[in-house]
Amino acid sequence: MDARLSALGLADISRKLETSDRLTLEDGVRLFDCPDLHALGWLANREREKRHGGLTFYNYNLRLEATNVCVATCLFCSFSRLKPGDAQAYTMTLEQVFDKLRQRAHQPLTEVHVVNGLHPDLPFDYYVDLLKGLKAIRPGIHLKCFTAVEIAFFSDLYKMSDEEVLRQLMAAGLDSLPGGGAEIFADRVRRKISHDKADADRYLDVHRIAHRLGMRSNVTMLYGHIETMAERVDHMLRARALQDETGGFQAFIPLAFHPDNNQMRKLPAPSATDTLRVHAVARLMLDNIPHVKAFWIATGVDVAQIALWYGVDDLDGTVQEEKIYHMAGARTPEILTTDRIRQLIRNAGRLPVERDTLYNVVTPPDAA
Repeated sequence: MDARLSALGLADISRKLETSDRLTLEDGVRLFDCPDLHALGWLANREREKRHGGLTFYNYNLRLEATNVCVATCLFCSFSRLKPGDAQAYTMTLEQVFDKLRQRAHQPLTEVHVVNGLHPDLPFDYYVDLLKGLKAIRPGIHLKCFTAVEIAFFSDLYKMSDEEVLRQLMAAGLDSLPGGGAEIFADRVRRKISHDKADADRYLDVHRIAHRLGMRSNVTMLYGHIETMAERVDHMLRARALQDETGGFQAFIPLAFHPDNNQMRKLPAPSATDTLRVHAVARLMLDNIPHVKAFWIATGVDVAQIALWYGVDDLDGTVQEEKIYHMAGARTPEILTTDRIRQLIRNAGRLPVERDTLYNVVTPPDAA
């Protein structure tokens, strides 16, 4: 492999990785430009196995989207509807949300994951009572709810600071933040595809505050639309810089752009090779974020399996109810059972480990 890496002009990058020297923006662009996907995967897998060996994590989770009414007009979004009454617009009552959890009383869930549209008419108490109600039904459940974009929206709509919003939601039962809403941090791209929601600095500052308050979170990146390779690497470096400062990110999650049913439908979806490349480069650039996740809803199950040899050590979880990607044309299942996830991981030659949201082991590999 050394000769192969030398021939590809990557020997210096390999040496940096071996000596824990940080990769630069230029290094990241060179990795994206590397024509040999398997050599890139080999480097990413070496870094993955330094951290996690053959272990691959997953969790028993439930994903809910309580409303798709949203004032933002992101070009890539197939999920949102601008106002109540629009075709396919919906807002669940709190009892409807609670029933989703009550119906799963028999399941050993460890996490409920909630993301929503930016609804202009709901009172703040809707979100506070949503958290309190879920905790009342299952006190031990971990609530990973509301993206940084939602927190910023709440702050502006309800005339509170970001910190005050977070403190009130934490008092109601919020345990951590999901990573959605990051899209691409580059201003050039955000102005074109998501100009009317929280910008990159606001997104990162919400996570900074959440980490300071003791919460953990994830960070995502939407790829495969109009961004450049340098903008992808810049996105990773901004996440890496905040992680240097706070240490609060648990996982980096690349999210594939899906073109169906949105204003960017003329663009092709990212290829499987591009998906593997993004996950591999993420593992190489993000030396301080412990986990790289392949969200199988977005990548497809087969590509997610392959990604376990391209830097990925986490497959997310059972999910169960997901609308955002499926309204954008995703043909993946809406649910995977834990037995199926374990089988997929084993079939890929890895060891399945059930975790909770904070990566505490629920079911170790020898019992999975």
